Amino acid sequence: MALACVVVTLVCDTIVRQNTQERAYDDIDSLPHNKVGLLLGTSPLDRQGNTNYYFIYRIDAAEELIKAGKIDYILVSGENSSVDYDEPTWMRDSLVARGIPEDRIVLDFAGFRTLDSVVRAKEVFGQDNFTIISQRFHNERALYLADYNGIDAVAYNAKDVSTWTKWLKIHGREYLARVKMMIDLAVNKQPHFLGEKVEIK
Repeated sequence: MALACVVVTLVCDTIVRQNTQERAYDDIDSLPHNKVGLLLGTSPLDRQGNTNYYFIYRIDAAEELIKAGKIDYILVSGENSSVDYDEPTWMRDSLVARGIPEDRIVLDFAGFRTLDSVVRAKEVFGQDNFTIISQRFHNERALYLADYNGIDAVAYNAKDVSTWTKWLKIHGREYLARVKMMIDLAVNKQPHFLGEKVEIK
């Protein structure tokens, strides 16, 4: 049983990487232009109350893209599960502090999971092609979800976190997330919410 779980996990990981890695860009000059960049949400602090560098590096990447003219708008999609937890607003405020005009930032408060963020970008915000912004490991899974939902997406890889313990924990969790994604797709899992369409002008 343990061996079967390991095999399934490695197969899912290989499928995702092989089908997406060429569209996850490290070089901003090679990245094609898209109207919208989908910035995947996270918190500015980790569970221990320390600075979350995944957050900072995603903000860095989004700033680079819009200032380089590689995207025109940033769709910030994340969780807003309570009055005390609001990923989209935290990210918007950080982007505005970097000099990004607020009218270039659109918020999606129902991006509870990566699946929700990707599908809602198409079904609610009307985007059939966009640039995903997160770390490479996350981008590959998001690109796979985009492919499955008929979205022509590319991704820009934010800097990864170099702390070994943090890297091991997050990347270890990613293996399981890829298996969970395959199960979700097999059972046709849908976003928690869709709702009225929002136009990004």
